[in-house]
Amino acid sequence: MRIYEYPSQDSWPELSKRSTFDTDTLKAKIDQIFNLVSSKGDKALVKLTKQYDSSFVESITINLPQEPVKLEENLRAAIDIAYSNIFKFHEQQKLKSKRIETSPGVFCWREATAIDDVGLYIPGGSAPLFSSLLMLAIPAKIAGCQNIVVCTPPQKDGKVADVIQYTAQKLGLQKIYCVGGAQAIAAMTFGTESVPRVAKIFGPGNQYVTAAKIACMNYGLQIDMPAGPSEVLIIADEKAKPEFVAADLLSQAEHGADSQSILLSNSETLIDSVQKELRCQLEKLPRKEIAGKALDNSRAVLLNSLDECMRFSNEYAPEHLIINTYNYRQLSSEVKNAGSVFLGQYSCESAGDYASGTNHTLPTNGYARSYSGVSLDSFVKKITFQEISPEGILGLGPSIEILAEAERLQAHKAAVTYRLKSLANGVD
Repeated sequence: MRIYEYPSQDSWPELSKRSTFDTDTLKAKIDQIFNLVSSKGDKALVKLTKQYDSSFVESITINLPQEPVKLEENLRAAIDIAYSNIFKFHEQQKLKSKRIETSPGVFCWREATAIDDVGLYIPGGSAPLFSSLLMLAIPAKIAGCQNIVVCTPPQKDGKVADVIQYTAQKLGLQKIYCVGGAQAIAAMTFGTESVPRVAKIFGPGNQYVTAAKIACMNYGLQIDMPAGPSEVLIIADEKAKPEFVAADLLSQAEHGADSQSILLSNSETLIDSVQKELRCQLEKLPRKEIAGKALDNSRAVLLNSLDECMRFSNEYAPEHLIINTYNYRQLSSEVKNAGSVFLGQYSCESAGDYASGTNHTLPTNGYARSYSGVSLDSFVKKITFQEISPEGILGLGPSIEILAEAERLQAHKAAVTYRLKSLANGVD
């Protein structure tokens, strides 16, 4: 982890850069996969699964068994707790429709209706992210989405991990589709013999999945956000415990070699202590090679004050922001750009990843400047309604006529004029 001491503000944009990819090569690969899946359907999915996942699948569709999938009791209990908290947090996000009388006799309101067909991409294989299934399917169910299509890559044995099957059962799903990577996004974009076409695609993934999600918008679909590799930014002062800070930095680094962990502090002593802890804790991790590569792409920045740290954070716009300082409540009021914020020394990012209740599908790569994380709103459309009474059109109509006349849209004006004349003639 490279250290930068008191960099000038002009250099902050450069320090905020993430890993980049050869987009031309990536786009060519995605186009090739999309063309193959759109023309060959399931046959292409089987071929690409063998090519990219080194796994042969006999059937794309996995019908979940009627009997509960066996799982260790402590893991089942932990999933149940996570489910409960995530459900509570997202259920309270339901839109409470309110009818507003904007003028006498003119009533306007807004209602939420579910997106019927949604696709959820759940990374799997060596690290089946069943937590992402909870984070995406729970709000989809609460929203009332009719068709929830779940795609996840197979393990080396060609099967879907038991923990993902158990989670799917708990969510009330009947089937999942055993396909991963960009080919899964293509399948949900076009539809195949097995995988239905959807209207919106959700879920995290590597650079290929992200590029495929962006590409699917060219075919009329929408996505949750163009998320990329995971990232965390930690603001810590001299009172922060170095072992906590190091553990939080590594919790993101172990996601992948292209992940990024950033430490900001006004304490040189704290940064030095965290560096020592990183070396110690890294050696204990099963995924230390991956985490080590991510740390090579990460940095610690020594700044003059915590307020300056906060300004740097807003420039970086992190996916996860941890404020581990004595005055974290005061600093939290300065947050402008972040996917999800964790306050105080005991609010580890892992809690948000799994079980506290907030959603872990968040904007990365600076998209927190303009995107929110996934919520119940992500699975619904907001439709506005209005109802205008005779009193309402009599009062508002003349203003509409004047506005339409000013824009030279005579048919717009006439739509009002005919109604006003009808009322003037006593016809209701």
